[in-house]
Amino acid sequence: MSDQKIDTQDNGRVTVPLYRLAHGRTGDKGNRSNISVVAYHKDLYPLIEAQLTESLVAEVFAERRPQTVTRYLLPNLGAMNFVLDGVLDGGVNDSLNLDSHGKALAFLLLQTPVAVPAHLQSLLAGSE
Repeated sequence: MSDQKIDTQDNGRVTVPLYRLAHGRTGDKGNRSNISVVAYHKDLYPLIEAQLTESLVAEVFAERRPQTVTRYLLPNLGAMNFVLDGVLDGGVNDSLNLDSHGKALAFLLLQTPVAVPAHLQSLLAGSE
């Protein structure tokens, strides 16, 4: 697939966008956004948990200058929730931002590259 990079020096590991491993939903309240990430398969969850850290999410949203990023793990659901404070330009009523509700922020996070070992690649969405 065109969205993956193969690292031949690392035993067939590929790097793909997070959307190949999980789906996401976004909600907001005031100047706070929360983004849920849910693995498509339970065996992908530990990989996502290891790579999708608070610091990485803060980097992904650096342009929006989050005050804090907090990750809540929900392993029994194969999910995690990120709460980003201060990313909605003051909130719906204070912002001139076209996406003042922050509903599209999950799409930005789902573009994050994730390295996937060979034994899990058949679980990726879009795998043949």
